Amino acid sequence: MAERRLLLLAVALLLACAAFLLWNLRQPVGFILGLRTTKLAALVLVGIATGAATVLFQTVAMNRLLTPGIVGFDALFIFLQTLLVFTLGGAGYTQLPRMLTFGIETVILMACAMLLFGTLLRKGATDVTRMILTGVILGVLLRGLAEMIQRLLDPSEFAVVQGAMFVSFGAVKKEALWIAAPVLAVAVFLAWRMSASLDVAALGRTRARSLGLDHDRLVLSALALVAAMVAVSTALVGPITFLGLLAASIAHGLMKSHRHAVLIPAAGLIGALILVAGQFVFERVLGLQSTLAVLVEFFGGFLFLALVLKRRPA
Repeated sequence: MAERRLLLLAVALLLACAAFLLWNLRQPVGFILGLRTTKLAALVLVGIATGAATVLFQTVAMNRLLTPGIVGFDALFIFLQTLLVFTLGGAGYTQLPRMLTFGIETVILMACAMLLFGTLLRKGATDVTRMILTGVILGVLLRGLAEMIQRLLDPSEFAVVQGAMFVSFGAVKKEALWIAAPVLAVAVFLAWRMSASLDVAALGRTRARSLGLDHDRLVLSALALVAAMVAVSTALVGPITFLGLLAASIAHGLMKSHRHAVLIPAAGLIGALILVAGQFVFERVLGLQSTLAVLVEFFGGFLFLALVLKRRPA
């Protein structure tokens, strides 16, 4: 049954991709298809990686309310954009090669994530809660620093920062996709290969160790994959905090299974379907721009509140 639902999700995603590419296609066909293909590739890659990363993160944290963005990826991204504009000026920032900024942001995001994970879990993956709380506090600190720096910018430079802070699938460069695609594909594949071990890890550290699983090593490996997927996705298009929570929650409800071999691809397909179908509706049907990310964050935040209120106190 779960495999059949996965197949239906894959077919739905393929239909959404076809509609996104071919709807109202006009001359010059080659040029328009090239632009649409680049944007579609970014939508699919980010959706799959974000959904898969969230399932891994929730299993490691033993909490379905969490999303990788909670440890401060989005705050660090905003801080980096603000610092670059403050240092180089608005004109200098806009003249930076997109590949250079993509590379710098990816390396810094991954390095900071691994520093956080490695430092707090170096003695064993026994205190994931402390790591998450540390990430939350660091995120608040970075947001505060970014806001302080933004107050020192003139209005034109602040407008540049605002434009860089929000998700943008239209500004993705093909060169960045050639780098991001293999990294994300390998990370998602390795996450899927961990499925059996993740099933055991979901039982809890004590039970997993009693069954012979090297739980601490698995947690660090899973967090490394989460860091890679979230860092590359964020550097590619910007932060989407609650997309993963939406995808993972729908995957759990739809699949009715605890098996990560099903949950990881399901969350990835759902994440991609949300982005592709949503972008198609707003861009092609309604003729709107830059609305999808706002709605994803709204419904994701609403879902988060609903899950929190639904959970019964222990």
